[in-house]
Amino acid sequence: MYDEELKIENLDFLNLINAINDIDKTFVLQAKRAVNINLTLRNWFIGAYIQEYELNGIDRAKYGDKLLSNIAKKLKNISNCNRRQLYRYLRFFRFFPQIVGTVSPLFENLLENVTLNKNEIVGTVSPQLKMSPENLIKRLSYSHFDLIVDIDDETKRKFYLVEAINNNWSVRELKRQINSLYYERSGLSINKEKLSELANKNINKEKLEINIKDPYIFEFLGLKAKEVMSESHLEEELLNNLQEFLLELGHGFCFEGSQKRILIGNTHYFVDLVFYHRILKCHVLVELKLAGFNHENIGQLNTYLSWYKENVMVEGDNPPIGILLCTEKDQTLVKYALAGMDDNLFVSKYQLELPKKEEMERFIEEKLKEAGEI
Repeated sequence: MYDEELKIENLDFLNLINAINDIDKTFVLQAKRAVNINLTLRNWFIGAYIQEYELNGIDRAKYGDKLLSNIAKKLKNISNCNRRQLYRYLRFFRFFPQIVGTVSPLFENLLENVTLNKNEIVGTVSPQLKMSPENLIKRLSYSHFDLIVDIDDETKRKFYLVEAINNNWSVRELKRQINSLYYERSGLSINKEKLSELANKNINKEKLEINIKDPYIFEFLGLKAKEVMSESHLEEELLNNLQEFLLELGHGFCFEGSQKRILIGNTHYFVDLVFYHRILKCHVLVELKLAGFNHENIGQLNTYLSWYKENVMVEGDNPPIGILLCTEKDQTLVKYALAGMDDNLFVSKYQLELPKKEEMERFIEEKLKEAGEI
């Protein structure tokens, strides 16, 4: 509704409320699109300048194959400019040079240092897309492109671009379709339209909108994960109090961070609270769920623990452990996640130093009562 022109012939109170809601949605959507387009163009320009340097940099021979590593070392204070991401920006520019057509006069001075092959630009515009570069970056977030640039085959890339746009795929859905080998299955299928119908049958057909909580976007804006990732004010308050509660216990907890981002595969995840326990010599990950316990939650926490065990644990550390707190209005439950550790070993060695489950449950229930949730 908010994409249509707002016309009110008889302005009564109900129409006023509806109009204000529509106005808010209109400008929020425009703000999201503006942020996404600028993020997309920023990453495109970074890739363009890296390519330009590789081709014409006067001292490029000095860096050779270590160019991206050296750039990343110098750009530690800029979000998402590690070596891996710089490589993806370079591919993004190479795969989508036609995005030059979306650059506004405000940024045209940045193009003065970029060499563009006009024949290459024209040749990359697929007749299948049937849309201008402007529509391309308006309809897809940079996170969509970030998945697409992993695909080497040009036809395959175009296939997923068309399908993502035509079917309003979210980033998660695009990733699922790629992982399910939808392109390959379509190539082998006799009835491609039937396969497409089945593939898109259970997809939530919401409008494709930009998610402002996308990790690329909030880091681009200079926001911390904690500022945007909390599901609710109540959850944030509980986590803040829980952090203080654990530190005040005197059991050896050393706070490392909240909403700590980790990258598993191509997906970003956020751990609510991360501590290092100086007595147990291990990391302790805490997850809070404002819902009843389910095995998916404990499985997610165990995945985080496995990642920490493989990527963060160093010699002398013990395996990380997790604390899952699930709360409903009539019950609070604490579960310990072991990540493959022996239960008996955990009980005999670790539980002596960790807060008692009953103690933590009582603390959460008290905070919920204070907030009027119980």
